[in-house]
Amino acid sequence: MPRNSSGDSASAGRYAASSARSVARKLALQALYRWQLNQGPWQDVIQEFAGSEDMGRADRDYFTEVVRGVCDSHADLDADLAAWMDRPPQQLDPIEHAVLLIGTHELKSRPEVPYRVVINEAVSLAKRFGATDGHKFVNAVLDRAARTLRQHEH
Repeated sequence: MPRNSSGDSASAGRYAASSARSVARKLALQALYRWQLNQGPWQDVIQEFAGSEDMGRADRDYFTEVVRGVCDSHADLDADLAAWMDRPPQQLDPIEHAVLLIGTHELKSRPEVPYRVVINEAVSLAKRFGATDGHKFVNAVLDRAARTLRQHEH
């Protein structure tokens, strides 16, 4: 049976965009990890990662928006996170902290991204780069965040 090429290309396009955003999130995690250890202007972090080997596969605009958004509003994001956690954000491992900052930023600022996608992407990053069970903590915190920030999606 012949395939519907228009459906296949639309599906392939969504997958490519999704994949590019996943790479952008991974690079944003690495950039924000670095930024937490040595805070400076977000523009410097963007510039530092612009030549990354993976940047060619990333949604560069999304990467820039996430890093800029987190850096510009990290105090507000930390205040939000504090309400959903049992410890201050400053006591978190830098990887889990960066993942939670990205997830919270996306929940607040990217309504076109379904909350389930935000949580799944964050959990994947935490599994890949974080402590052994850090992904469970990330999942729990972002689930609480989504219940508050995305009530209309629950």
